Amino acid sequence: MNLRLRLGDANILIVPGVFDGLTATIAAESGFEALYLSGAAVSYTRLGRPDIGLTSVTEMTETMALIRDRVDLPVIVDADTGFGNALNAQRTMRLFERAGASALQVEDQTFPKRCGHLSDKSLISVVEMTGKIAAMADVRASHETLIIARTDAIAVEGFEAALSRADAYIEAGADALFIEAPRSGAELRDIPKYFKGRVPLLANMVEGGATPLVCSGDLETLGYSIVIFPGGIVRALARTAVEYYASLKIHGSNGPFAKHMLDFAGLNDCIGTRDLLKRGRYYEDKK
Repeated sequence: MNLRLRLGDANILIVPGVFDGLTATIAAESGFEALYLSGAAVSYTRLGRPDIGLTSVTEMTETMALIRDRVDLPVIVDADTGFGNALNAQRTMRLFERAGASALQVEDQTFPKRCGHLSDKSLISVVEMTGKIAAMADVRASHETLIIARTDAIAVEGFEAALSRADAYIEAGADALFIEAPRSGAELRDIPKYFKGRVPLLANMVEGGATPLVCSGDLETLGYSIVIFPGGIVRALARTAVEYYASLKIHGSNGPFAKHMLDFAGLNDCIGTRDLLKRGRYYEDKK
């Protein structure tokens, strides 16, 4: 699927967060049209750490390549701040494109950044951010690779400043906008009113975050083209893991928790073990 063309569709694109080949596979098999490789989710799972800029471009690129090896869907990658200045952002673009990314989301926080729904964020200048966007646009190998510009200005400089920054990011070459952490339904409504018909808009739904949770249908009516659910899968798995390990510690067996688990055969069905082994036998027989 061409993501650029898909965003011209009137129907909102619902994009779940993933962090590895397994979650990408399950999300793809669930029928989603695109995936979101969340930097926060990678930090939570791979590092066991919060989303405060600890993940590296290498770790994210490796993860993107592993997901691309497993699924064919378009993947929007969380490129954080571009992992440095404009030159770093160019390298980030080249690395992620080679790894199979369909879109890069880049934000205007200082480095190291932090989760958009945490407090005490700080921003780079508009000039520096527009330079990063232009630099990324200059080196992308394909026009089909999108640049999604994110601003965290609402929490730092206020709502009007966020709109102003986003205006500048469009002029610099952003293909879509992500205005992070609107604080009310009114702000969620005012963003698409301001940018109506200019570029696709992305909304971010974070359970317990600063933005009120709104269903995808209502966001579509407001004028959003994409809604991401970046860390929901990690919060779901973390709760399951807490309950699983507690049960195992208490009972010394997985028996009481088995109804909440895939068994050995179920997991192998999920990841396609039978088909992969069959393919291996096909090539062995060709010798």
